[in-house]
Amino acid sequence: MRIGVLSDTHDHLHYLRRAVEALNDLQVELVLHAGDYVAPFVVNALSHLPCRLLGIFGNNDGERLGLARRLSEIGQVQVQPLFLELEGCRIAMVHEPEPVEAFAHSGLFDLVIYGHTHQQELRAVGDCIVLNPGEVCGWLTGNPTCALITLPEKQVEILRL
Repeated sequence: MRIGVLSDTHDHLHYLRRAVEALNDLQVELVLHAGDYVAPFVVNALSHLPCRLLGIFGNNDGERLGLARRLSEIGQVQVQPLFLELEGCRIAMVHEPEPVEAFAHSGLFDLVIYGHTHQQELRAVGDCIVLNPGEVCGWLTGNPTCALITLPEKQVEILRL
C-alpha cells in the first residue's frame, strides 16, 4: 500500500498542487495530512486526489469548522492524535512534536508521523520509524517536500517538490 504524507501546507497552492500531482503519479491509495492546512480553500487542490485523505488539525488551523466541512468532501479531519492500523502497521500521527518520543518509545506503534517544525526527519527508534515529511509550503526552509510510505515494508521516501 502506498501512502502519501503531507504537512504544513499553509495555503501555498502552487506547492500543494505539485504535491497532489506527485502523489497521483505515484498512485497512492491514501493521503495523511499532519496539520496546518490553514484555510478551507486548500481543499480545492486536495480534491484532485483520487484517494481518501485523513488528517488532523494543526496549531494554525483556525477555521476548523470550515475546514472540517470542506475536508469531509474528500475524507476527514480530526483533533489530534490520529491512531490507525494499515497493512498491519500501527500508526500514530500528531502535529506538534511533544508526544513523538513517548509514542516512538512506547512499543505500541510502528510509525509515528508529525509536522509543525517544517523540518524533515526520518529516523528509527527501535523498530518504530519517526517521520516528519517537512513542509509542503516551503515558506520556512525553501525546501518544499512531502513523503511516500510503502506498507507493509515501512519504506519511506522524502519527495522534493
